[in-house]
Amino acid sequence: MKTMPTQEEVREALKTVEDPELHIGIVDLGLVYGVEVAGNDSEEVNVTMTLTSPMCPVGPMFKAAVESKVKSMDGVTVANVEITFTPPWDPRTMASDDAKVQLGIW
Repeated sequence: MKTMPTQEEVREALKTVEDPELHIGIVDLGLVYGVEVAGNDSEEVNVTMTLTSPMCPVGPMFKAAVESKVKSMDGVTVANVEITFTPPWDPRTMASDDAKVQLGIW
């Protein structure tokens, strides 16, 4: 039986996925709202995330990159990525301190 990754391991893996326009990791930007690792038998991970803008031109490519990263993890066969705009992304409250520095928010 394969061992499923923990929520923390999924978040850690997603740190390497960068926003294609800002070149900052999506976890540091606060774009990942939630990670749910399904039960032992399903090998399924659900990620709820947002984009920097509802009109993000690279949204589909971005979503595919997140799905691919999660699917590449040991024990995962299904990766579902849900894009939401509730709540709207606000880098002043959602981004890490490092990302705020990179974005010039202080």
